[in-house]
Amino acid sequence: MDLALKILHLDSNHPLLWDQLQQAGFQNEADFTSSKQDIEAKIENYQGIVIRSRFKIDASFLDKATNLKFIARVGAGLESIDCEYATAKGIRLIAAPEGNANAVGEHALGMLLSLFNQLNKANNEVKSGQWIREGNRGQELEGKTIGIIGYGNMGKSFAKKLRGFDVTTLCYDILPNVGDANATQVSLATLQEQADVVSLHTPWTPETDKMINAAFISTFKKPFWFINTARGNSVVTEDLVAALKTKKVLGAGLDVLEYEKLSFETLFEGEKPAAFDYLLQANNVLLTPHIGGWTVESHQKLAQTIVDKICAGYAK
Repeated sequence: MDLALKILHLDSNHPLLWDQLQQAGFQNEADFTSSKQDIEAKIENYQGIVIRSRFKIDASFLDKATNLKFIARVGAGLESIDCEYATAKGIRLIAAPEGNANAVGEHALGMLLSLFNQLNKANNEVKSGQWIREGNRGQELEGKTIGIIGYGNMGKSFAKKLRGFDVTTLCYDILPNVGDANATQVSLATLQEQADVVSLHTPWTPETDKMINAAFISTFKKPFWFINTARGNSVVTEDLVAALKTKKVLGAGLDVLEYEKLSFETLFEGEKPAAFDYLLQANNVLLTPHIGGWTVESHQKLAQTIVDKICAGYAK
């Protein structure tokens, strides 16, 4: 391997990523604090980038990265990168959806069970001195139909977790023949006719942007529970809130929000939109801060997946 192959790490990750790349003969350098403009000024010196979601890697950035061979994102999605432009410039894109798929599947299931059994609501009430039994009567998953939209690594992981329950699991995906022993692939129309629960596991693309809107929600035959561990920008929050108010959506578990910044590290700043304020107050809404794939185990698995893919492509 060319020992001069230099990798710039733009975000902190599990230390095994740095250590194993170094052992494989790559030259690591880190810059977690410089501005995008300052990174652009020196990016021509590197053949590889390792990033999470610190800033968008756009055409302007890529034009300055004249020696770049690959961009590795320690995560599942690549929406923070201008993938088409990077590919046109011969830059390989590396992601690690395998690394946190199990974590996301478990998180989605946890949200669903919590909503069905009102665990968070009941917990808060007991801790505030209220002992309300009838008002916290739960529902069982048994006999329900679960509709999974997007049947890649994350959707498949969630479906696998559901095998322990007496449910019917359906999946819809734009790709054909992705169904398996854990989920029957159906048309979107069939899923919308039969689903009691809808779990979103799609990447954020132009096709999925604002996909879950009033028109989409209205096509479901039955009121349904909604889980989103995918991307916040795929949901029009105002339309979801309207459906929660009419009980077309019975409850929602949201690990991601339309209001997140691109880095996923913070929410928007300033006055809260009315729809977001409703989510904060609603007893049938469960919110977590984009941590579905953010476990102790996935932290290591993501890093290991990236190391393995970089070494497979560039180590000799």
